[in-house]
Amino acid sequence: MGLHPTEPLIEYDNIAPIMGNLWSPIAAVTSRWQDRANAQICVAIGAASIVPEKPRVIVQIYKTNHSHEMILGSGAFALNFPRTDQLQWIMDFGLVSGRDRDKLAGVESEVGESGSPLILDCWGYLDCRVINAMDGGDMTCFLADVLDGATRTRNEPLWWRDARSQMPQEWLKQWELKQAGEVFHSRGNMAPIDYSPWKSAS
Repeated sequence: MGLHPTEPLIEYDNIAPIMGNLWSPIAAVTSRWQDRANAQICVAIGAASIVPEKPRVIVQIYKTNHSHEMILGSGAFALNFPRTDQLQWIMDFGLVSGRDRDKLAGVESEVGESGSPLILDCWGYLDCRVINAMDGGDMTCFLADVLDGATRTRNEPLWWRDARSQMPQEWLKQWELKQAGEVFHSRGNMAPIDYSPWKSAS
């Protein structure tokens, strides 16, 4: 059996157009734990069930995000999808940390079945409870049952590929600076993976 190389022998430019099209619509991932609520922007979301009466999703959350410890602690989250006219969500939920301020202050929401905040003014939402998780080194991939959900408007959701072309240059610079820091951190943390089984918070 051959040894795996420590670094992938691949030219990223060759696969960048494919990788860039794997992102989902933008969502604000909301969570509540220890009487605190938070929201963060996420584009790494996927459907994880073909059974209509048993919907599931997979969400990737980086360990540096405040939401990571909140989802681990509560075992729940909600996905709130912005409309195409809600570009401001990227600034409000994506470019500041929930460790520094309450990002949901002044945002109309209700409490979902999972205990997570559901933003009222959005394209739609999915309220979710974590049933399993996989450590990815720099991030955790959460598998969750969808407990409830609805579309709130007939408009379309906001996709990252469209948002990038609409973002003000100042926002784009902030986002790229933030992303560069996360990439630097991830490079050193992808290899050590914890293979311990998931333990439910409940």
